[in-house]
Amino acid sequence: MVVHFTVLVYLVLGGFLAWRWIGAIWPHLVIAAWGLTSTVFLWPCPLTILEDWSRRKAGEAGLRTGFIDTYLTGVIYPERYTTQIQITIGVVVVLSLIGAIVRWRRRVAVSADATDKTDISDSVAAAPRHPELRR
Repeated sequence: MVVHFTVLVYLVLGGFLAWRWIGAIWPHLVIAAWGLTSTVFLWPCPLTILEDWSRRKAGEAGLRTGFIDTYLTGVIYPERYTTQIQITIGVVVVLSLIGAIVRWRRRVAVSADATDKTDISDSVAAAPRHPELRR
């Protein structure tokens, strides 16, 4: 259950982690793609399947519905807001990814500018001087 909640939090907020650590974008894209496809096509989540199997193996009752339906819908938010919640999560994920891309591009541009300035000053200092210009 803890893993499931962690994955859901990462699904929503992982794009913001990529603002600081760009490598975080790849697992976030995988989880976001899975979240989108499972929502659109109503595919079961592998974590839900694993949790259900583990519960039954331990002699407990399995989940009657999916993890979100069991632990979030009707508990954290009313069921009538499910579509609005899904849309809001989608918007947050897209905005976080756009922000990560913008920050990454700025970081690359600043790094390139710094490299160019260093290259210019190095080449000016190392440039041979014409004998008539030396004094």
